[in-house]
Amino acid sequence: MTDLETMPVIDVDTDVDQETETGEPTNAHIVKAKPGENGTAIVLEARVMGTPIEALCGFVWVPSKDPKQLPVCQKCKDIYAMYKDFSDNVNRDTPAD
Repeated sequence: MTDLETMPVIDVDTDVDQETETGEPTNAHIVKAKPGENGTAIVLEARVMGTPIEALCGFVWVPSKDPKQLPVCQKCKDIYAMYKDFSDNVNRDTPAD
């Protein structure tokens, strides 16, 4: 008997909440950016190069249209608000030198 025969089989679905949109996005998304990166610059580069980018909510797309005419994704807004609240609390709790 090999180790493979004694190992239990586990079925793990890691993308339970992921939504899939095809074609153009139906919402404007907030771009996931690292500290020091500019979201507008990330979108512009992706638009010019045709590369996909990721939103805070996990949606991945290649931007091609002006998102100002679309409603903002509620998941992105909620995540951004939570991040902002956390960041503001961290900044307030820091002692002044």
